[in-house]
Amino acid sequence: MTSDATTSLQPVQLASRSERPQPARVGVFGIGLGTYWPQFPGLKDRLEGYQRHVEQQLETFGAHVERAGLVDDAGAAQRAADQLARADLDLLVIYVGTYATSSTVLPIAQRVGKPVLVLNLQPARALDYETVDTAEWLANCCACCVPELSNAFARSRIDFNVVSGMLYDDTRAWGAIEDWIRAASVKRALARARFGFLGHTYPGMLDMYTDPTMVSAQTGAHVEILEMDDLQARVNDVTPGEVEDKLREIHDWFDVAEPGRDKISMEVTPEALEWSARVACGLDRLTRDFDLQGLTYYYRGLNGNDFERLWSGLIVGNSLLTARGIPASGEGDLKTNLAMFILDRLGAGGSYTEFYAMDFDEDFVLMGHDGPGHVAISDRKPVLRGLGVYHGKRGAGISVEFQVRHGPVTILGLTQTADGKLKLLAAEGRSIPGPTLRIGNTNSRLKFDLDPAAFMDKWCEEGPTHHVALGVGHQAGRLRKVARLLGLDLVEVR
Repeated sequence: MTSDATTSLQPVQLASRSERPQPARVGVFGIGLGTYWPQFPGLKDRLEGYQRHVEQQLETFGAHVERAGLVDDAGAAQRAADQLARADLDLLVIYVGTYATSSTVLPIAQRVGKPVLVLNLQPARALDYETVDTAEWLANCCACCVPELSNAFARSRIDFNVVSGMLYDDTRAWGAIEDWIRAASVKRALARARFGFLGHTYPGMLDMYTDPTMVSAQTGAHVEILEMDDLQARVNDVTPGEVEDKLREIHDWFDVAEPGRDKISMEVTPEALEWSARVACGLDRLTRDFDLQGLTYYYRGLNGNDFERLWSGLIVGNSLLTARGIPASGEGDLKTNLAMFILDRLGAGGSYTEFYAMDFDEDFVLMGHDGPGHVAISDRKPVLRGLGVYHGKRGAGISVEFQVRHGPVTILGLTQTADGKLKLLAAEGRSIPGPTLRIGNTNSRLKFDLDPAAFMDKWCEEGPTHHVALGVGHQAGRLRKVARLLGLDLVEVR
């Protein structure tokens, strides 16, 4: 129950986004003491003007704002509670205009039953102690009742957070408030998201086995179990015109690599490219028909059967889905798919990634993965590379190769504890330039504050899965707020 006003970087504007974040629904009411109004004419009007400024600022952050006015007595509290309880809110914002008794505030929070954000924003930077009278002090004494409210919420087991600062020209305070709004929009989107689970988890990867009921219970997300037949039927229905359109989209997004020095590298043939485009069109149909906001997949295949050929053609289409806001994760890793979704809805991307190698000469960790990547956060135009073998898997086809753009990055893992509780695990670092592997995989050079060995030791102490989502920008401040609203633990490795 502490104040958290950490700011984050602005979200990266990603290309080709079809899935836009859902606006958070935020209920706002101001508080004051009705006894003051006849004693100090004009004070109420002044505070209501401040409150309108707060509401307008929240709307500039993308929130849908439900206005409940200024609460100054028990009757106003009852009316506000009735209004806000019907509003399907994600976050309850209390603007503290001046002193108010906690007895008029607590019932609203209890009725609404949503996390509370208390705004302790003082209009004046400082008081002129020689000239300020009581009325002017009361217009700036928002700090007076914030400890009282905090005590009432804590004793009532109501989740709350406080942002303190100035009402105007305070980038720290307003940055923190924006982070709370964005975190609330992530929570709302996650609770309404549908994640497809196509096929099954890679056999033997015990860290990834997940109970879909647990995921739904702790996040609100729905997991739709899909069969390979669901995709095959849609691929069969794809028209030649759809394939031509998709081929143009693929050429807009990707360059095509010549066979490399890797012995499993092969030419990207027109036939393989056409098949990838056809499968991508089938994926578009699948996500549309099942209203999916995320997709995790894996199919082992056997002796080159139809489903083995089908899953072998998924990488290009799933990379395109990921770029437009429908994250796709391989190997049936549902938890990392959710982590990718969280970073994507924060505007940071979220590419499917694992630990590749430690570089002790230049002090970085090489991270990437075969399969789909978030091509909208690539440092340059991604490359399609033909592979005669998908290492560790059956099948062959076209894979995607790129580095995540250079600069600040965040990795986010979603694991679970021995008692089944989901847990977020994050670290901030930098993507640095330099050579990477040309093996048809995403791979980036990531430098953290700790040296590679110390970082790996601390990361593994938390019982992670071996995959993470990799996003751009430093997102820890917002992730703390997302975790807080979701009721999940977040461990930051640094």
